[in-house]
Amino acid sequence: MPKDSFQTSSDSLIAPAKAAFDITPNDFTELQEVTKAIYIGTGGDVVLRPQEGLADVTFRNLQSGAILDVRVSAVRATGTSATDIIGLV
Repeated sequence: MPKDSFQTSSDSLIAPAKAAFDITPNDFTELQEVTKAIYIGTGGDVVLRPQEGLADVTFRNLQSGAILDVRVSAVRATGTSATDIIGLV
């Protein structure tokens, strides 16, 4: 196991992600965990529900490799053209 010099540091929203998971857009299911941010592998539009949002919003024309600093509770399939989306937590 590699040495972790920051093992005793507390986590915060501005701290780097400690874990990541693949996101499959879904119109009916929320994510298993709210993200700190999402990574867009292949650019396009992303329809998502912010953690405290009451409605979905569309982020248009995101570039490949973009990191979107939004706490996300769901990524919707309808309207999402970006692919290879990764949740950062």
